[in-house]
Amino acid sequence: MKRLIGICLLSALAVTISISVAGNSETVAAEKKAKPVLENIQSGSVEFKRIGRMSFGPDGVLLVADVGSASVVAIQTGDSGPMKKLSKKVEDVDKKLAALLGVSAEDVQLVDMAVNKKSGTIYLSLHRKSDGVGAIATVSGDGELALLSLKKASYVRVPLPVKEGTVIRNITGVEFTNGRVLAAGQCNEEFASKIYSLPLPLTHGKSAEIYSTETYHVAHGRWETRAPIQSFVPYVEDGKNYIVGSFSCTPIAKFPIDDIESGAQIKGTSVVELGSGNRPVDMFTYEKDGKQWLVTNTDRFHHSRRPLGPSQYWGVRVDMSYLDAKDINEDAARRDVSQQAGPDGIEVVESLFFAKHVAKLSNKEMVVLRDDEGALDLEIAPLP
Repeated sequence: MKRLIGICLLSALAVTISISVAGNSETVAAEKKAKPVLENIQSGSVEFKRIGRMSFGPDGVLLVADVGSASVVAIQTGDSGPMKKLSKKVEDVDKKLAALLGVSAEDVQLVDMAVNKKSGTIYLSLHRKSDGVGAIATVSGDGELALLSLKKASYVRVPLPVKEGTVIRNITGVEFTNGRVLAAGQCNEEFASKIYSLPLPLTHGKSAEIYSTETYHVAHGRWETRAPIQSFVPYVEDGKNYIVGSFSCTPIAKFPIDDIESGAQIKGTSVVELGSGNRPVDMFTYEKDGKQWLVTNTDRFHHSRRPLGPSQYWGVRVDMSYLDAKDINEDAARRDVSQQAGPDGIEVVESLFFAKHVAKLSNKEMVVLRDDEGALDLEIAPLP
């Protein structure tokens, strides 16, 4: 009996800003740049019913998913630089975060990590288990931890449209890209994979259009609609926009997001299979020596069944040319789970062993939040 597995690919997004000024491309560029990211900005206290994943956009705008209220909050942090990256490893981050919140380390869930590439400041979203309070902490280049003030914030809150009877269970990612904001997650519908499209500027209280998606799950050998996308990145191919996402057990698939009518169902194309028993956590792309790479770190939840390296947390990089492959879905490239590398262009990244979260700082470096025998350490590591 076919088992459907559904996503709530929530993707909050989208409008390419188009300004036509005849004979003056510089003016066009200036006007595009001047277009605000946020509109109808609110001033006051920001509260999260259940804080979630984060990412940075232009002008120091921090996107934060609020799963509890089925919305995305965009905060003007005012963090515009200059760059001052983390100068040395910060040990026992979990204990220091707990001290900021006035609780024990066991009472703090670290939900996500994002880095502002303009300043190097690292942001951590936190959930206090005892009372459900959400908070955001920052780590400066000097390694100093502080709480981001949410009492007098400048922000907009964008609700994700939810029809009667539908419950958004999780929001697993949120990203700015090409005049768009994407969010992925899971709800309780049979076709639970959704894409929500919001125009820029993101406007307080303004909602979105809605789409559904379906994906071929390589390891399971069937089309599924319930397995949530766990991490994703935006991707452009031949001028067309896609979401590239990874799922548990661990297919990498791409979804077209251009010229889609509201209410449409979109089929994803699976291009790579990284191996069952894994849950992807974070994902980003970088360029080295003229080649584009996709990086994802994973949590191997069936660690004892599939030994690989010293930790249940590990990472892999994939040559982005696989996204152009003709062998797709049933014939998608499969990682050799018995080796560190293989097939060509799919490689385990040793510096991502023990990595619970990872974020790109530049094409040369990444920020790694690393498990150290139960404690958490924060450091800069080179990209392979």
